[in-house]
Amino acid sequence: MPSRRTVLAATAGVAASLAISGTAHANDKKLHSLISRMTLEEKVGQLFVMRVYGHSATAPDQTDIDANLKEIGVRTAAEMIARYRVGGIIYFTWAHNTRDPHQIADLSNGIQHASLRQPRGLPVLVSTDQEHGIVCRVGEPATLFPGAMAIGAGGARKDARTLGRIAGQELRAIGIRQNYSPVADVNVNPANPVIGVRSFGSEADAVAGLVAAEVAGYQGGGVAATAKHFPGHGDTAVDSHYGFPVITHTRELWEKLDAVPFRAAIRAGIDSIMTAHIQFPALDDSGDPATLSHPILTGILRGELGYDGVVVTDSLGMEGVRTKYGDDRVPVLALKAGVDQLLNPPSLDVAWNAVLKAVQDGELTEARLDESILRILRLKARLGLFEEPYVSHGGVTRTVGTPAHLAAADGIAERTTTLLVNERRLLPLNRRTHRKLLVVGADPASPSGTTGPPTGVLAAALTELGFTATALPTGTAPSAATVARAVAAAQDADAVIVGTYNITAAQKTLVEQLVATGRPVVAVAIRNPYDVAQLPAVPAYLAAYSWTDVELRAAARVIAGEAAPRGRLPVPVQRADDPAKVLYPVGYGLSYGR
Repeated sequence: MPSRRTVLAATAGVAASLAISGTAHANDKKLHSLISRMTLEEKVGQLFVMRVYGHSATAPDQTDIDANLKEIGVRTAAEMIARYRVGGIIYFTWAHNTRDPHQIADLSNGIQHASLRQPRGLPVLVSTDQEHGIVCRVGEPATLFPGAMAIGAGGARKDARTLGRIAGQELRAIGIRQNYSPVADVNVNPANPVIGVRSFGSEADAVAGLVAAEVAGYQGGGVAATAKHFPGHGDTAVDSHYGFPVITHTRELWEKLDAVPFRAAIRAGIDSIMTAHIQFPALDDSGDPATLSHPILTGILRGELGYDGVVVTDSLGMEGVRTKYGDDRVPVLALKAGVDQLLNPPSLDVAWNAVLKAVQDGELTEARLDESILRILRLKARLGLFEEPYVSHGGVTRTVGTPAHLAAADGIAERTTTLLVNERRLLPLNRRTHRKLLVVGADPASPSGTTGPPTGVLAAALTELGFTATALPTGTAPSAATVARAVAAAQDADAVIVGTYNITAAQKTLVEQLVATGRPVVAVAIRNPYDVAQLPAVPAYLAAYSWTDVELRAAARVIAGEAAPRGRLPVPVQRADDPAKVLYPVGYGLSYGR
């Protein structure tokens, strides 16, 4: 890690010329001066936020070097910065950027050093998707919180603010200054394959309050929050990673539903807003995705909503934005629409050169680039990157995954678990009459570097609480043989806990056959709460909203009676046999009546 002296030497020129203090807009004159000294190539680079493989900026593993050469044409993050002068880098678990907090801090420092040592070097804005719940990039020992729909079930803005503050402090400590969270989409479609439990719920005002609270928490914790996915991705049946969703809401419905949380985020002073790769004909009938829509981004977001912060695209590698135009046109059209940051293009070389050529040919003006660069530099200044671009190991140790932070996460999780069914007061389970437990169900891959798998986490937590629990994973699509094995194992148990995950016909068969054994069965929805509609015969049903450890441990405490169920549904659950009718309304949730 660079020494304090190295840090000061590397940043002295920029910091001295900027002398950031007060609001970012008060320093626009100094920022303009910085921009005026940049070459066109440097300006183009400043607009991009790019992935890079490896745990180190200069010495990644050979497999990561090979991946970088194949996808980016460079060996390391440092080489990418030197060649393209990128303004931002995004961390992913699958890119091997996030092994542990101290390694992440070293990677962040290496990236800053590589950029600041360039001529007219600027600090890099490092970002990631740390939504919590099912989408996280930084795992244990960092503090992991319940996801958005769980927070919606808890309903406490104070908890949302606490989540943001603690998560923001931990991200900042490891060198990440921009977080692509919170999700501001209002999830009104139970079949939504890409948002679902990533949303706070289906009620616009409730979502708006929690979005604003989380924004205040994150930005109070020292990182830029990002409301996504504008103009609203909550009513889609297509995943924009793989297709091109169309939102059929009227303009009036958009105003009353989708727009409400984004307006709240803007009032809360949101630092950045992410676009959606969706077609929204009522807002723009051109057939273009919102990411490339001037009427949506400049006309509505900038003009009508009065937003003057940073606009970042969703990943440009997603199919939703690549359907209509080639990878060379997408970044140019996004800038023309009003975007500032171009996130993760499939080929950085293609995208970077396309923007450069568009300026050289006159399709984009250099003044248009300067407009976006000013917003980006304002954000970097506001985040303190010009004065303090580096982080320390001491700061990581003092901040990340502290006992106080972990206790706060556990407390918040306890307030989210939702009891939907409790026939004959089966729950809480009695340790004397139901000591021997069998835990079966789906074991999806860990969403956030947690200890997993879910059946194992639940079994361990219940054993710690005084039960004797055995885990028997059955998967998301159990075979007839797997079902038979679980049913046989249930004969020796006093009760069965079964985790459902976006319930399938095979999972339904498993649960029904377990119920038929006569053993008490407690089902736990470890993703979407809508699963309960498919299982009318289950005597007890909990919604945990995710399969991360913090939520599963909270569910175990509720099952054991160590905590009371306090969550309330933030979305309605429709009947399986008649989706037009509501089985459990928003706000529904049982208690133990104590």
